[in-house]
Amino acid sequence: MPITKPFIASRRFVSTTGAGTGTGATFSIAATAFTDDTGATAAAFPASFAYYTLYINGMIQTADTSSVTTAAITIPDGDTLDPGTPVTVEFVVN
Repeated sequence: MPITKPFIASRRFVSTTGAGTGTGATFSIAATAFTDDTGATAAAFPASFAYYTLYINGMIQTADTSSVTTAAITIPDGDTLDPGTPVTVEFVVN
């Protein structure tokens, strides 16, 4: 029987913390504040994905650092970061 490899790809989105709103536990950055791999403004984050990875200033973050929906990523206390801090979210889709 042949082995069928699963389809796996990634979708990356880039923004800065200055694009976020809210404070403390409610700080979030809308998906529409991100650009995708092609440089286009994102309409939404993927609705179905295997997992996602958050990078703040190029540093990978632990899973308890954020939560995500198709509309936004919430980063508690992200408002304490410098507004120019880059934020990258990578979704692995299958």
